[in-house]
Amino acid sequence: MNLYSPIDWTFDILPEHHKYLTFLKKVFRHEFRKNWFRRISTPLLEKKELIEKSLVVNESIIKEGDFDLCQNPSLSILRAYLENDMKWEIQPVYYYYMSQYYKKDAFSNLKAMQVIWAEIIWENDPILDAIQIYMTYTVLNKIGLKDKFVVKINSIWIEKEKAKYREELLSFYENKKHILSPESVSLLEKDPMLVLSSTYEDEIILNSSAPSISAKFLKKDSKEHYSKFKAYLDLLNIPYKEDHTLVWENTFQTNSIWQFVANTWKIIWNGSRYNTLSRNIGEVKEVPAVWFYVDTTILIEMLKENNIELKNKDKIDLFFVQLWDEAKSVVLPLSLKAREAGINTVVSLWTPSMKEQMLKAGRSWARYVVMVWIMEARNGIFQVRDMLDWKQSEVKKEELIDHIISKIWKDNLDFYSPERDLMM
Repeated sequence: MNLYSPIDWTFDILPEHHKYLTFLKKVFRHEFRKNWFRRISTPLLEKKELIEKSLVVNESIIKEGDFDLCQNPSLSILRAYLENDMKWEIQPVYYYYMSQYYKKDAFSNLKAMQVIWAEIIWENDPILDAIQIYMTYTVLNKIGLKDKFVVKINSIWIEKEKAKYREELLSFYENKKHILSPESVSLLEKDPMLVLSSTYEDEIILNSSAPSISAKFLKKDSKEHYSKFKAYLDLLNIPYKEDHTLVWENTFQTNSIWQFVANTWKIIWNGSRYNTLSRNIGEVKEVPAVWFYVDTTILIEMLKENNIELKNKDKIDLFFVQLWDEAKSVVLPLSLKAREAGINTVVSLWTPSMKEQMLKAGRSWARYVVMVWIMEARNGIFQVRDMLDWKQSEVKKEELIDHIISKIWKDNLDFYSPERDLMM
């Protein structure tokens, strides 16, 4: 076992991946703000009693103690909503959540996920379901993934309807168990609806002929909700495919359910309504809610697979290399002035040789490199190299910042200051 490898079900997020993750967070934060969503953060841990009552998971992660990792942020967000009496705010409330969380799938496989999550709480109107899909659809198109995915929808409705549907499914699979994988056979006892989500080719073909909940088991209210849901999607010009095999592993989900599936069959997005969760945890009345989440890891893979490149806002304009303490004492304050002037600046420190420092400068893709030895530090005349055309010139210390600005143009200077831009 490699001592330095992360635990099997976790992963590191390295700087190159963070470049895309930061991009997605910025895109979604902008979309969320336009649609009145506010950010919420909740603990990764919740009381085990709450989790067990919620029915959001089939198996705990932390076996001992009275707390556990919450495997569905919707539970934590709803708990925070109820605990902090947010029903007195303007309803419905719109929240978004960006973090890692941990979950076990139907086969008890544990994994970490870096998600962007959205919740709308307090309304049962299917127009909110359609709005969440519209937001997702709009974002994917804007970031260059148009025509790279399919929107799938289904109705899984209320528990009474699902109970009758499960009986029908058990009857359907009864004489077909020899076709099913051992995993799917075990799911028949847990919840036959989960067999519909199988990724095995033979079972996908078999499930295509399984009975549909929408066609036979929906009552009047459920049919009306589903009909309105589809009408709103049509109104918003969102193409979709009805898929009766689309189900969810949690029993508290009700009404609409949807997925965004990449052309490579990877699931990018999941969403559904969950009106009964509040009653599961002890509320007298239902608190209607709808949510979606995106798996950012899969979405970033799609961006890379489709050769969608991002601008490098961290590009380096100026790289200082120096030798000995006397040069450092000159370079350090000058580099700070350069940053204040809007020039993206890096200083190479604690490197023993000029050769190694120049190699670092080249690998940084800096546009200009300023070389300061003891002589330059004393006479105030620096060697400045343009790393594109490899031309080198001498520039006086007091003229260096203006010289660099004239080369990179004022429009390229970075003056972003959150404390100045955001504080009143």
